[in-house]
Amino acid sequence: MCDKHLELAAELLAAFATRTGLSSDLPPTRYLWTDAFAVCTLLGLHSAGGEMPRQLALRLVDQVHQTLGRHRPDDRRSGWISGLDEREGHRHPTLGGLRIGKPLPERGPDEPYDPRREWDRDGQYFHYLTRWMHALNQMSRVTGDPAALRWAYELATAAHAGFTYRSHPSGPPRMYWKMSIDLTYPLVPSMGQHDPLDGFVVFSVLQAAGAAHGREGEALPDLGAAIAEQAAMCAATGLATDDPLGIGGLLMATYQVARLIWAGQIEHIALLADLVDAAVQSLTALARTGALRGPGAARLAFRELGLAIGLHAVERVPPLVLGGAEAFRVSRKLETGIDRVAEWLPLKDAIESFWVNPSNQQAQSWVAHEDINTVMLATSLAPDGYLGGIEL
Repeated sequence: MCDKHLELAAELLAAFATRTGLSSDLPPTRYLWTDAFAVCTLLGLHSAGGEMPRQLALRLVDQVHQTLGRHRPDDRRSGWISGLDEREGHRHPTLGGLRIGKPLPERGPDEPYDPRREWDRDGQYFHYLTRWMHALNQMSRVTGDPAALRWAYELATAAHAGFTYRSHPSGPPRMYWKMSIDLTYPLVPSMGQHDPLDGFVVFSVLQAAGAAHGREGEALPDLGAAIAEQAAMCAATGLATDDPLGIGGLLMATYQVARLIWAGQIEHIALLADLVDAAVQSLTALARTGALRGPGAARLAFRELGLAIGLHAVERVPPLVLGGAEAFRVSRKLETGIDRVAEWLPLKDAIESFWVNPSNQQAQSWVAHEDINTVMLATSLAPDGYLGGIEL
């Protein structure tokens, strides 16, 4: 990571902190996905040197919990969405999940579904909650604060219970894509393509971190049953996609699974091979769309930058596999797949260069999503905080 990239990432996050009320007197405007990436990247900048990013990361975690862990100001309900009183809510801010932070109130249970309007309505997304679990785990890893890991576990427990269901007692587990703020009814009943994978990977990382933590202090709940259900759902779900952000998630999952295998925490070699194969299919499909060749006005920076972050992640896979060949039982197919994914690595530099260009940041597609674009660009330029190692 070059100093120039670190400096630009720090500048982008400083502007984001001012604009969203984190380091200014402006009213806080919190959004869970964006804030999760910001926390991780601030922690990475702190590890590279400097106390201010750490202080901003701590402040951001607190602000997210105080804002998105509570009901909206325009809601007839008030207080913590978990229903806890003030004292217990402060101790367990994630026990009821966390709101997305969308501008409009959630759809009521009797209101008709409007797919276009739903994008701007509040509620809870499982894949946003897993990003926040990841951020809290990184916070615990970097600062040594056990409370952050406990909050991640409590969020995992709430999310799995709230989003997972069975259509009948002996049926396979399924997941809702979007839930109400209080997790009592689905807002979008279909299942997100990569939500089970997201859950399996992040919960497995938490389980490994919790096992290490349990050797030193407070034991944390066992996530094994949830992980098994998510693994079952992964096996029944196709993974390939031509969405840049989805491909980035696949590549991040590939890296995390490889890390867990390397550390001896899981033995899902077949899943790793499936992820690599799906990544190759997905990158090939994306290239056929020509989506990354248009002008800025026709592109969405945060989705492309999610892909760039994933490419930074998968770049770290070959040394793991080569350094732990016995654990990986490397097949020719897996080795070939990893080589084919590596052919796409220059794409991350092309994406970053395009969106660092000030003229492309004038596009309405950038301006309309400035906060998320800014943070995702900062994370891609300084990815170590987000990709930080799984400490076992």
